[in-house]
Amino acid sequence: MTEPNEYQIDHELKNYISIFLKQYGTVGLKQALQLYKETQQEYICRTRTSISKINISNIYYMEIQEHQITIYTQHGTYHKYGTLNNELKSLSPYGFIKCAQNRIVSLKKIKTIGYNDIILINGIKIHMSKRYAINIITAFSKTQ
Repeated sequence: MTEPNEYQIDHELKNYISIFLKQYGTVGLKQALQLYKETQQEYICRTRTSISKINISNIYYMEIQEHQITIYTQHGTYHKYGTLNNELKSLSPYGFIKCAQNRIVSLKKIKTIGYNDIILINGIKIHMSKRYAINIITAFSKTQ
């Protein structure tokens, strides 16, 4: 059995992309590439004694209490020292938004927004301050 040459691989790739574009269009391709990019992004959680890599798409929300940040993820909870504003700066390009003075949430993990709370896709209910409600509702409605 012979291995496929570079021309065959290139032709197969072009064929696959052409089929994808016919089915989903350029918007679908952009969305697929963005989704792939997001699932590959890692968040580094550093403490004095350890470093953990967390896939950003696995993070539900973060909250802070006296500079102690708790990161709630699909696979557990992590802790680190820092400021929520620094975390928001690095995570806002990935759809994180402030929902209370001491909490940021991933828009992709929100299932429902209520009067003063947010229900996440894992069923967890977190408080939303009235101060941030309009920004969250606006941002959430754009992600749908």
